[in-house]
Amino acid sequence: MSDSLLFNIMLIGFLGIFSQWISWKFRLPAIVIMSIMGLLAGPFLGIINPKEDFGDLFSPIISLAVAIILFEGSLNLDFREVRGLGRPVIRIVTLGAFLAWILGSLGAHYLAGLSWAVAFVIGGLFIVTGPTVILPLLRQAKLKPRPAAILKWEGIIVDPFGALLAIFAFEIIRFLLIDDATLTSLLLFFLASFFAAILGWACGKGTGWLFEKGHVPEFLKSPVVFAIVLACFAVSDKIMHETGLLAVTAMGITLANMHISSIGDMRHFKENISVLLTSAIFVMLTASLTMETLIEIFNWRIISFVLLMLFVVRPLSIWLSTIGTDLSFKEKLLVGWIAPRGIVALTVSGYFASILLETGFEDASILTSLTFALVFATVVAHGFSIKWMAQKLGLATDDQPGVLIVGASSFTTALAKIFQDLKVPVTITDSSWSRLFLARKAEVPYYRGEILSEQTEYHLDLTPYEYMIAATEHDSYNSLVCTTFVPVLGRNNLYQLSFENHQHLGNDLNQLVHSVGGRILFQEDATWEELNKRIERGDVLRKTNITEKYPFKDYLEEREGNTILLFVRKPSGNIEFFTPNGSVKAEAGDIVVSLMKPSKELNKIQEKLEVQREALSEKSDSQ
Repeated sequence: MSDSLLFNIMLIGFLGIFSQWISWKFRLPAIVIMSIMGLLAGPFLGIINPKEDFGDLFSPIISLAVAIILFEGSLNLDFREVRGLGRPVIRIVTLGAFLAWILGSLGAHYLAGLSWAVAFVIGGLFIVTGPTVILPLLRQAKLKPRPAAILKWEGIIVDPFGALLAIFAFEIIRFLLIDDATLTSLLLFFLASFFAAILGWACGKGTGWLFEKGHVPEFLKSPVVFAIVLACFAVSDKIMHETGLLAVTAMGITLANMHISSIGDMRHFKENISVLLTSAIFVMLTASLTMETLIEIFNWRIISFVLLMLFVVRPLSIWLSTIGTDLSFKEKLLVGWIAPRGIVALTVSGYFASILLETGFEDASILTSLTFALVFATVVAHGFSIKWMAQKLGLATDDQPGVLIVGASSFTTALAKIFQDLKVPVTITDSSWSRLFLARKAEVPYYRGEILSEQTEYHLDLTPYEYMIAATEHDSYNSLVCTTFVPVLGRNNLYQLSFENHQHLGNDLNQLVHSVGGRILFQEDATWEELNKRIERGDVLRKTNITEKYPFKDYLEEREGNTILLFVRKPSGNIEFFTPNGSVKAEAGDIVVSLMKPSKELNKIQEKLEVQREALSEKSDSQ
């Protein structure tokens, strides 16, 4: 039995991460792939049934995982991110949520055939979207900052409130319809919710204070946060079911807005845990469904209700709640369409299905089928449409992978200019106005600011950039920048110029490069000093088209000995940089960019210009 359980745990983890890899490889919505994997392994093939395999541990495992995922999402809710968006966000999470509750409840009663009591409970739950589905879709679609911030804040804030709204509706029903329910039980619900919010705030403040005062060593910070999150959730949930979600959300928001430097480091750890848990939980939930539940999904009442939620309830609630805000028509259109349901809806609906049945509401038996139909339909519809719709509405960044260059100089300005010519999104960032002079003069996009500052993410949208080049004159700073952005971009997409003193480092250089910093660019003698010296003496960046008649082999044979190969631009838009130990090869259709001496014709033009400049100078001196 233990061996079987161990195998099932391994299989769930493997299927979840494999789904994430397939999603990344083929640019598909991860949630859809995970759901399909779970259905194949569970009800279709019968390989696993997590609900039976884990027994009494199934619900606690799901609940704790949801708490950690929700906390990790709320760690990203910095109030500075919604400057200028406060009004529409508040409207959507209050008036919009209320309208979605009322409209969804009416639909559940008249279309799905549920009693008023069950309809208002499930209508409250169905206002949730949640970080488990929204955040992966935002990463996939590369939305512009405004719509992305609105969808993220709505998903994370409404998640716990949807569960609480369902509980509130249930308590009201008990108070009105069941004899043993009293006004006291209703008041206890409000007190428990208030306590959960205060507990989350206190845990966040206490954790932040411990870190700021140095009472927790660095190696224990992530485990301490992990333990406090679980304790905060468990204590609150023990007092009243589902209030734990509110507690961990309050804790995460509190920590996010204390602006503690070490929280940023822990956020990456939490993101990794969140990806693993999201993958595993979706596989577990879908694998636990029965064939009867899946067959029931095709009931015409359920299908009608799902279509109503997709095409009427969500768009109408967003449009009505955002009247008078500064959201554009296109932003309303996108936000009014995107509302995928996820783990919280599946887990909490199962809880309410059981307690409503126990209370005597027999129509609650279809809640699991109804919820999964809505979850799967919204995940598929929104997962496959968000990127296309955002691009059509002009609310997505360019799909072309961009390059962010750290450090302004004559070489980086020339490099950025060539990226511009190739229609590759590019920005040069530097903290000095004087160093940015050439970039401004060449009309290259630039950002003045310290790239390592936590303020940068609120002023510079990093979404379009898949590659970063650290190209300042300071080797140590380049390495620090690359190391800092490893969790964001991945080490394979981070590059820095060759160390100036690499001749003296010997083998130590290779060890250093493998442990910190990014990949060394171009060739080992292509240092900052050498590259800028060559640009300033007249060398140019040249584009060469590789064709069937002019293959890359011929290009390499004909190039001059002092030519520095820089990068290859593929027809797909991807960029492949040349590195000292790399094996980049260009094929027909590719464009090779290199740094070389100007042609003889260009030399003549430069010499003529130089003569003219000298003549003008002498003329001005004589005058």
